[in-house]
Amino acid sequence: MSAPARKQGGIVTVGYSGSEAAQLAVRWAAGYAAAAGLDLLVVHAWVWPVFTKNLGPVKGVAGSGLRHSAEAILAEGVELARAAVLEAGVAHPRPAGGVARPDTVTSAISEQAPPPAIPGTAPGGATSPGTAPPGTMPPAVPPAAAGAAPPGVERAVPAGEPQPAGPVVDGVMEAGLPAPVLRDAARGAALLVVGSRGLGTVLDQVAGSVCLDLAGSAPCPVMVIRRPRNPGHPIVVGVDASPRSPATVAEAVRLAVVLGAPLQLVHVATQRGGAREEHGRHGTLRGQELLDHAVDEARGLASGLEVSGILREGHNAARELLAAAAGSDVLVLGSHSPLAGPGNTVSGVLHKAGCNVLVTR
Repeated sequence: MSAPARKQGGIVTVGYSGSEAAQLAVRWAAGYAAAAGLDLLVVHAWVWPVFTKNLGPVKGVAGSGLRHSAEAILAEGVELARAAVLEAGVAHPRPAGGVARPDTVTSAISEQAPPPAIPGTAPGGATSPGTAPPGTMPPAVPPAAAGAAPPGVERAVPAGEPQPAGPVVDGVMEAGLPAPVLRDAARGAALLVVGSRGLGTVLDQVAGSVCLDLAGSAPCPVMVIRRPRNPGHPIVVGVDASPRSPATVAEAVRLAVVLGAPLQLVHVATQRGGAREEHGRHGTLRGQELLDHAVDEARGLASGLEVSGILREGHNAARELLAAAAGSDVLVLGSHSPLAGPGNTVSGVLHKAGCNVLVTR
């Protein structure tokens, strides 16, 4: 199992709606961006233009109107991210060629794009991104010296001025429903961070499907935040015999390195005794043999990383993975192809997980 190459991505995209879940997501994303040396884009899906054309202020009432409200929500999200970055207190030098990356991973990982996943000290999140229409909030922190601004994102400081050492925080809002807005905003990103809920009490029915939609269709790994970080607890990753499993393990290794957490591989053996076994060089690894091989490959991707394996048996993979991940910091799963959706296991886990969940690509 070798670590496959990943697409380059210099930013973390996080959805913000103003809800408590979204606040957790922004804090978590800011902490991760600071730890991984990535920039941060806070996106707000402005849903009201989908339902009404009455977006302007009420005559004679200062600060009113749906557009003003959306701009205020975005401003709040950007300021929250800015404060969380400062709180994280992790500064990375900015080389001429791009952002800094964790240097504790061996070449199998360090030659790939920055880790998609989990630093900081808080989670949760919701809503969306996109291109900035009139009224878009200017970014709270100046842009990085290297790299152009994402399309539609206005920068607060001219490109020629001195740049800060930490992550650049920008904000953008786009009219539309959360899932498509966030999906578009995450193109080229290293990670998309969302909360387990997103739009508050009024639109919870709409937001309920956002995580599942993005888990199956987002162009980059998706981190679903349910709670703040659980430092010292393991990153748990499900492994199987599918072609996508090596990429899932590689993402979990990157995440564990960034978080400084141990990695625990879990394989659920669903076949009972009596099933036909394949042998020879074309045979498929199964059970303990598959797990041991995956553990060895994971250890080869990052020197010094604590890696262990657990073999479980059962008919329901989602249930067994959730049981194995009880008390973990993050559960990492691989998704099916975008056309096939997230798959039954990912769907089952997202409905019931008590920990944060990373769905890889």
